[in-house]
Amino acid sequence: MARGKPNKRYTPEFKKMVVETMEKEQLSIYATMQEFGINDHKIIERWERIYLEEGPEGLAIKRRGRGSTGRPKKLPKDVEEDLLAEVQRLRAENDYLKNLQALVLEDERRQRRKRRWFKS
Repeated sequence: MARGKPNKRYTPEFKKMVVETMEKEQLSIYATMQEFGINDHKIIERWERIYLEEGPEGLAIKRRGRGSTGRPKKLPKDVEEDLLAEVQRLRAENDYLKNLQALVLEDERRQRRKRRWFKS
């Protein structure tokens, strides 16, 4: 099979036309490749999947590169402030519960000492 131009870019309109023609005329992927002069069946499979999952608008999204770099995405300012406030509240609640538990344990120790002292 002849090799095409490397990294050829197709317009969203062309991608939509290819997928819709393939569905309307019930063409196989290989027949669609021949009709439109596309050299890789994976390209058409990908377009078809995107079209079915996201609709024709999904074909207009540029999907080049590796994607995420692993860095967290920036949150909107109000969401970030809400999360920070919740973290502070939970930390305060955690500290309170730790102190309460320490007080309860200390009270239990005192009760045991009193019982021992009275038993003797």
